[in-house]
Amino acid sequence: MANMMDGKVVVVTGAGGGVGGGVGREIALMMASEGAKVIVADIGASLSGSGGSATPAEQTKALIEQRGGAAEICTESVAGWGSAQKIIQSALDHFGRIDAVVNNAGILRDGIFHRMTEDDWLSVIAVHLNGCFFVSRAAAEHYRKQESGAFVHITSTSGLIGNVGQANYAAAKLGITALSKSIALDMACYNVRSNCLAPWAWSRMTSSIPTATPEQAAEVEKLKKMTPDKNAPLAVYLCSDAAKDVTGQVFGTRMHEIYLFSSPRPIRVMQRAEGWTPESIAEIAGPALKNSFMPLDTSDKCFNWDPV
Repeated sequence: MANMMDGKVVVVTGAGGGVGGGVGREIALMMASEGAKVIVADIGASLSGSGGSATPAEQTKALIEQRGGAAEICTESVAGWGSAQKIIQSALDHFGRIDAVVNNAGILRDGIFHRMTEDDWLSVIAVHLNGCFFVSRAAAEHYRKQESGAFVHITSTSGLIGNVGQANYAAAKLGITALSKSIALDMACYNVRSNCLAPWAWSRMTSSIPTATPEQAAEVEKLKKMTPDKNAPLAVYLCSDAAKDVTGQVFGTRMHEIYLFSSPRPIRVMQRAEGWTPESIAEIAGPALKNSFMPLDTSDKCFNWDPV
């Protein structure tokens, strides 16, 4: 029986086991086990994005090769137009084509909003949102010419729902979902698909979660059960021909759960023949709409059942 990714070449960013790399590494390993040739793209930076080393990418490459797969590494940054072009070019140089991109690279600069610095904001946006655009844009020219290709962009419930102390990360991750939808719309005529995946996993990124209270400690213990490999099957499926009709969607994975997120749509409409004034809104529209307001909750409150 043929593997789902036989003959395909895949770039996985942040696949070296570094920040978010627990997820990225597992996706790269499963891509290879399903027959793909893999570019392990990782600069080997710290949790906050500083430094760099080829070692994490080399380790993932070695694991793939030990299991009989084919892989090469690229240590270019996703956060620059030119370096992102080099990531995609490495797939062409080593394996002759590019069929799928998994945008997983990321850093964290958590902090409460009123203390967040300019660098905290710009650094996270640069890697997550700009990086997702730059790498996808670099692949798009090749996808257009060959009239095929798939993107999987790693998003987060921090952006889809909300978390405290992550304004930069949440903004970038929600922005990625809009970027993905735009890619899906713009490139559908070339048979190019674009989807998002919000993973839950214990990794270097989640290991920074505080455990100062019993509630926080209990939440972390739940997260530790959600190993990164649980997210890989959906990423592989979305990049395969089996998902040829799946595009513009936002999925999530948590332990053995797979879920599909809704997109924002109007849920209540108020109209008034004579138009609205601030006073009439306060008197009529505001109270009528209030029952449909979204709660000010966080992702842990929304997913309030234990992982299955």
